[in-house]
Amino acid sequence: MKTIQISLNSIDKVKAFVNDITRFDNDFDLVSGRYVIDAKSIMGIFSLDLSKPIDLSIHAEDNLDEILETLKPYMI
Repeated sequence: MKTIQISLNSIDKVKAFVNDITRFDNDFDLVSGRYVIDAKSIMGIFSLDLSKPIDLSIHAEDNLDEILETLKPYMI
């Protein structure tokens, strides 16, 4: 598992992020304070405070490099 910080500070960024990570079969969790939600849930993402950076936990080992490359536009 790897954890990175991302920023999803616009509606368009959230839509693009969900579209990008749903291509992967891996599990992704967004952690904001004491809340942990499924990163593939667009409704769950909008329940978070998107004005601050969010921790993304990536549950992957095989294709981690490909996932990180896809997530570059959202990384801080």
